[in-house]
Amino acid sequence: MSDCLFCKIVAGAIPSKKVYEDEHILAFHDINPKAPVHVLVIPKIHKATLLELEEADKDAIGGIFLAINRIAREKGVAEDGFRVVANCGKKSGQEVFHIHFHLLGGRSMQWPPG
Repeated sequence: MSDCLFCKIVAGAIPSKKVYEDEHILAFHDINPKAPVHVLVIPKIHKATLLELEEADKDAIGGIFLAINRIAREKGVAEDGFRVVANCGKKSGQEVFHIHFHLLGGRSMQWPPG
């Protein structure tokens, strides 16, 4: 989508500090981190929210979680723990309408999250 911030990052039109990339997934540091480790992990295909996912997307979404595991280990937060957050819709706090997962770690997390 031409007006999607994350699609522009995938296309290289907007720079990002990449952490991981393969043919289906891109991961990069959040520009406004909420934890010492705050990485956004996105599918390269555009889907505005989790509600748009279809059966055909299951491999890409599964790949995202494998990438999250790898990134958590590389960033040193796997052993002590980390949080993965996906917001769906405005009331959840979703600001960019392209599915994305926040990998947060490097500090103690609170519950409930908000």
